[in-house]
Amino acid sequence: MGHLLPLRTPSDRPDVRAPGPRTTEPRTPEPRAPEPRTPEPLWREVTGELLRERRHVRGEKLSETASRAGISTQYLSEVERGRKDPSSEVLSAVAGALDLTLRDLAVAAARRLYAAPAGPVGPASIRQDVGALRGPLALAA
Repeated sequence: MGHLLPLRTPSDRPDVRAPGPRTTEPRTPEPRAPEPRTPEPLWREVTGELLRERRHVRGEKLSETASRAGISTQYLSEVERGRKDPSSEVLSAVAGALDLTLRDLAVAAARRLYAAPAGPVGPASIRQDVGALRGPLALAA
């Protein structure tokens, strides 16, 4: 392996001068680091939580719901824990096995995401547009 050598500038070497006169330019302030914020929950995490809550309310085992949805128990477990990002077909099958529609699941997930606290995201106009949403929501991926 090679060795790392420090980068030397012309002012570091006494035998070489930087070209032109030295001027002192006003320093620009360092950009401020963004304020730390709590990460938003992911869509797959929110939908997984909702599916698990619904299954628990119904008093069902993973295997019962997975069997009706036509997926493996392991996969349903990973979906509920937010580890897998299931297709809309899988979400529809699991929702149907829990007597929900895909629309019910999407609306509940959107409401939960909207209620989640979020830090500063960007321009104020984005927050105003989001705050102005009323009525049905359509989500696209």
